[in-house]
Amino acid sequence: MSADIIDGNTIARKIRAELKIRAENLAKEGIQPGLAVILVGDDPASGIYVRNKAKACRESGIRSEVYNFPGKTSQETVLQQIHVLNANPEIHGILVQLPLPRHFESHRIIAAIAIEKDVDGFHPCNVGALVTGNALFFPCTPYGVMMMLKEHEVLIEGQHAVVVGRSNIVGKPMSLMLLEKGATVTICSSKTRNLAEHTRNADILVVATGKPRMIMAEMVKSGATIIDVGINRMEDGTLCGDVDFMSIKEKAGYITPVPGGVGPMTITMLMSNTIEAAERARAVM
Repeated sequence: MSADIIDGNTIARKIRAELKIRAENLAKEGIQPGLAVILVGDDPASGIYVRNKAKACRESGIRSEVYNFPGKTSQETVLQQIHVLNANPEIHGILVQLPLPRHFESHRIIAAIAIEKDVDGFHPCNVGALVTGNALFFPCTPYGVMMMLKEHEVLIEGQHAVVVGRSNIVGKPMSLMLLEKGATVTICSSKTRNLAEHTRNADILVVATGKPRMIMAEMVKSGATIIDVGINRMEDGTLCGDVDFMSIKEKAGYITPVPGGVGPMTITMLMSNTIEAAERARAVM
């Protein structure tokens, strides 16, 4: 058996085509969705992410503004910029590119974003609302994973989902979103004792640890759905995920590749949240 590949690029293109139509409908009413991105410092990976987001914005009919601050910028300066953007009716979404320099309190920066503009889904109120299933915006990576499962009609209700990774960005919200859809959820980390005992019981396995190929074929159930959120650059310059794709694809039912799996969906769901924010703002005008 060879797994069906969950192609994030294909799903992302389909969703972005729908988003472009929604943006065009807003434009007919004189509204262009606006996304502001705050970047502090010159981290190369963050710079690439921001450029990719700007490109996706242009393709989706979203106006993007990038505010690039030097790494030594004070926290108060960035907070003041967020307050200005909160009050700007032409900006519907605000994203602070993480990680921030060490002298920043990331939780304070994120909490300063107006909840109705928190298109990354990281505001404490949005994160807390995930527990009740009433978040205003879903965090983009878990949201993208859920859309991938939906596109391939992967059964969630009643299934055992194992999430390996407990970050605030992926692991924790991913667990809550799967739980909300009726899955029985087990949360593990790379330090979980006897990790393979848990992963072998998973009907749906989501891995987000940042450890290259840590999940091997003998650690997964035959026919399971494997979602690989990790992306790691190896010494030879190649990219790989947190699961051993080549061996597991002969055993799984569904599997995401790296690259070309979850990555394109993360940016796509950011676009989706931004357009949704603009539509909500129009509704209360």
